Amino acid sequence: MKYVFKTGPGIRYRFPNHIIDLVVDRSDARCSEVFVTIMQQEAGNPLHRHPEAEQIFYVIEGAGMLAIGLERKEYPIVQGDVVRVPPDTWHSVRAHGSPLIKYLCVDCFLGEIPANELTWDDHIKVVCAREGWDINAVRKEPAKSVEGGNALC
Repeated sequence: MKYVFKTGPGIRYRFPNHIIDLVVDRSDARCSEVFVTIMQQEAGNPLHRHPEAEQIFYVIEGAGMLAIGLERKEYPIVQGDVVRVPPDTWHSVRAHGSPLIKYLCVDCFLGEIPANELTWDDHIKVVCAREGWDINAVRKEPAKSVEGGNALC
């Protein structure tokens, strides 16, 4: 059983509007997963929700806007902030006010991980289908290591 996980280098997923560096795959844990999300200025992820999980974000670098609810009420977030997104809450994040935003995300599953999403790769297939993204265009690659061992874009 693995107890310590490095935040970089690791496996990187390049989506149309953001990058995710996987830290802890949901298959390596019982009720959680961990990843680092990176977005360039004004890029963001689509409004979405997780009925099966609560999310906690820790902003490592940069600044952005958190949108909550279908009405997209906005909250500024900056380096050092912790964000809690309750289960089944519509939300999105976009980089805003700095060249990028980088945050650590912990997904805390409420119960069993969905049967069709037992690994991160399974989850990515579901996300791509939901968003209309070509799964073959989501590049999976080793993350690059830079000073301090952190994975950056």
